[in-house]
Parts: sequence; C-alpha cells; structure tokens
Amino acid sequence: MPQLVKITPDNVEAACRVTVRPDQEKFSSPVAWSLAEAYAQPEIAWPRLIVEGDDNVGFLMGFFDIVWHPDRPDDLRSGLWRLNIAAEHQGRGYGRFAVQAVCDEARRRGHDRVYTTWKPGADGPEQFYLKLGFRPTGETSEGEVAGVRHLTE
Repeated sequence: MPQLVKITPDNVEAACRVTVRPDQEKFSSPVAWSLAEAYAQPEIAWPRLIVEGDDNVGFLMGFFDIVWHPDRPDDLRSGLWRLNIAAEHQGRGYGRFAVQAVCDEARRRGHDRVYTTWKPGADGPEQFYLKLGFRPTGETSEGEVAGVRHLTE
C-alpha cells in the first residue's frame, strides 16, 4: 500500500528524480520546481513523496488556506497544487491515492472542498480530474482550468 512521506534532506534527491512521461512534461512542473515553491511558501505548501515499498512512485504537493482572489481575502482555498506520478508507475492507482490523500488532509483541517487546476489540451489531465469528482468552476488561474471537488458528496 502506498504511503506519503515528508520531504527531508534524506529523500529530497529521490523526490527530484520522480519524472513523468515526456509527453506529459508540458502539463506538469518538475518536482525540483515544486520544492523550490514549497521552500518559498512553507506556510501553505504541503509537499510529499509517494512511496510504495522501496519505490518512489510519485510526488504531490497540497496547498492550504491560500487567498484565491486578492480582492477577496476571505476566499481561502485548499487543494492539490502539484501531482507527478513517475512514468513507470502510472496506471496503478497512485494518482487516485494522491488526490484522496490531499482530500483527507483538507478534511482533517476542516475544509469541505478541495481545488486544483490543470492545463487544458489534448492528452492532458482533465479526464483524470473529472473522473475523481472535480468540476470546473468557470475560473482560470495562470491559464489553467480551476476545478473543485466537494468533500461532502
């Protein structure tokens, strides 16, 4: 069964070696970039390595309590910021596990919904997120589609 592991000095290099398929690179950021963002924003970032046995199968980064609209400081949102499943481990349920882990952490923190964004395009991750219950909000963020998943349904 997969587990989430906090990123530490002992596993940061292994986390950075998690890479998606070449055709997916345009839809996700490298783990090293995500970790740099997490370092710069530790109060909202929740980076985790996804491990099964001795294998590092993926990386996720949640975000918690960000101000979504600068003109509406009370509109705090939480959700999935990044998801990278290693190319050789895709199609085995690790992405679903990662999304559920972020949902569980959000629920533990008192949230009733989670958000994510995805780059639109053929062969992109939209169908994956829709299958997991995310629905477009009608908003965009830096050119990406924003989606919400209600945790009470």
